[in-house]
Amino acid sequence: MGALFLLAFVVYIPGNALTGAAADQMRTSAGALLMLVNSVAVAGIGVLMFPVLKRHHELSAHAYLVSRVVEAVMLAVGIVFLLLLIPLARDISLSPSLAAVLRQGNLYAYQIAMVSLGLGSLLFCRVLFRAKLVPGFMAVWGAVGYAVFAVGAILEILGYGVGTALSVPGGLFEVGLGVLLTVKGFPAESEEAEAEKARALPVLPG
Repeated sequence: MGALFLLAFVVYIPGNALTGAAADQMRTSAGALLMLVNSVAVAGIGVLMFPVLKRHHELSAHAYLVSRVVEAVMLAVGIVFLLLLIPLARDISLSPSLAAVLRQGNLYAYQIAMVSLGLGSLLFCRVLFRAKLVPGFMAVWGAVGYAVFAVGAILEILGYGVGTALSVPGGLFEVGLGVLLTVKGFPAESEEAEAEKARALPVLPG
């Protein structure tokens, strides 16, 4: 599960860089494919987190799953906008104006995805804190980071260019959480695994 957090972070940044600076079909397509892997990863995070969160708060589990699916879908919509730049590049007379529209469409799709992620993840961090699935300071860090993230995305949609600075705390939290889950997993998962092992042991006659 932690690997998906890290995978999403690792593939989206170079994918976005390739499409942003791409001047040919191969680079644009390669960047789009990397970003598509990110969409699959974030949807997978929602699916795998669902049973973990449901044990502690069912409404938050559903909300987080929906937020991750919306994020994945909107990011995929943004990828379509970027892929449309490929055939558009063949018609030089239309390229400047329509290319700008397509890139703006990708930007809006991304910001909507980030609003969904930020709001849904507030409930996610609430469960992490109350159920003590991660250290308390980390859950608080995540909640603050996602709140700032959501506000930044909303401001971008409203036309206030705040840049990427507001996404840094939430992004670093996801990297930290990904490392933590890869190394240790959730405490509840470890306890349940031990219980399953105990039940599997044969009972010796007294």
